[in-house]
Amino acid sequence: MKKRHLLTLMIAGIFIPLSIIAQNKKSKPNVIFIYVDDLGYGDLSCYGAKAISTPNTDKLATNGLRFTRGHATSATCTPSRFGLMTGQYPWRKPGRNILPGDAALIIPTDQITLPKVFKNEGYTTAIIGKWHLGLGDQINKDWNADIKPGPNEVGFDYSYIFPATADRVPTVFMENHRIIGLDPKDPITVNYKNKIGNDPTGKEHPELLKLQSSVGHNHTIVNGIGRIGYMSGGKQTRWTDEELGTTFLAKAQDFIAQNHKKPFFLYFALHDIHVPRMPATMFKGKSNLGYRGDAILEMDWIVGQITKQLHELGIEQNTMIVFSSDNGPVLDDGYADKAEELNGIHSPAGPLRGWKTDLYEGGTRVPFIISWPAHIKPGVSQELVCQIDFVASFASYFNQKLPDGQASDSQNLWDTFVGNAKQGRMTLIQEGYSNLAIVSGDWKYIPPFGKNGPQLYNLKEDLAEEINVFDQFQEQAAILEALFKQEKN
Repeated sequence: MKKRHLLTLMIAGIFIPLSIIAQNKKSKPNVIFIYVDDLGYGDLSCYGAKAISTPNTDKLATNGLRFTRGHATSATCTPSRFGLMTGQYPWRKPGRNILPGDAALIIPTDQITLPKVFKNEGYTTAIIGKWHLGLGDQINKDWNADIKPGPNEVGFDYSYIFPATADRVPTVFMENHRIIGLDPKDPITVNYKNKIGNDPTGKEHPELLKLQSSVGHNHTIVNGIGRIGYMSGGKQTRWTDEELGTTFLAKAQDFIAQNHKKPFFLYFALHDIHVPRMPATMFKGKSNLGYRGDAILEMDWIVGQITKQLHELGIEQNTMIVFSSDNGPVLDDGYADKAEELNGIHSPAGPLRGWKTDLYEGGTRVPFIISWPAHIKPGVSQELVCQIDFVASFASYFNQKLPDGQASDSQNLWDTFVGNAKQGRMTLIQEGYSNLAIVSGDWKYIPPFGKNGPQLYNLKEDLAEEINVFDQFQEQAAILEALFKQEKN
């Protein structure tokens, strides 16, 4: 009996550590970052929307942590995506503004990035959806060959993207380094300065458009919609807008299904609700807010399909979903889709002042939800946080040391992101289309720009930024101005 008892203890001594190791490996969360395009602070019912219902995204908020002061770095798309990927303010160097569809890659391939943090921890990484951070090392690239560097060179094992935005050519899908469906007999050419080829343009043939442009967006017509930029060739590679959402969803689900037995990081960059808003037919007319509202419903449905798959695979408890937007909302953004006429009582920015491109809160304060059922208790956080902080936060969680001088603007807010601390950022620099502001605590200072003088707002008492109190609190303004200059250096 003693020998048998001893043998049992010996076996236990062997297997208990193995089980602990297995549990530690299992506890490493899968991470899905759902990055929506142009979704405003007030566009979700969990953030107060009354004219539209987003039950699937609301469920993420109900089961996770909903931030009321979560920000993108910038009020436009390319800069905010750069900040998310690199942990560096995009305004620190020129060339990180809104990119044309033929731009070269702007993320240095030799520096740390968010996907590289996960790769360093043994994760399988993927980007599916919108990229808009440039491709290749020059503007004049051969679209009919492998195009690199790109997402794969900055940390993604797999990429399935379109190069820029849905309203810019080339209107094609790319898998890793190559455009899908290339035909050597019909080569693709792209030009952003001069018309090329014989394709009709929206400017010359508005009668061919199923969605008229309101400003610009009248170059090469693809799927009955005028785009920015000129494209010739590649007829069989061109997408149909109504299929964008379901195509990216199918690719995301494939990636999850193939990798669910090991840790994975998926950057799922949705094209909704950016223009041209042309949702799948089953969503058209469903929102009473026009195509913009319909696109929000499509987005919410996609979120539901992803969470449903996680449940069916049995991995929802240990999968962290980060849900956010690249900037604030916009109604008329170049197409006559009646977004303004049909908006009704809906307030896309909620109680906030400002829109996409603006320095006011509506430009960068966005929906910001983190769900991780196994570890995050449901709740609401009022701490100041920013997407730029995910690089340092995940690096800290994985006990990784960031290379000196890299991701220098990213702060470790891991405990805040998972609800274990009530300490957000002390300061944050916000970027509008061509100017900057600083937030510190409840105060926000906007330096003079253009014909505008200095502005100071108390966000706790005046969330809508309606009352400029610069003259009454010049001492406070001076403190923020000094902080602003310090942060910029």
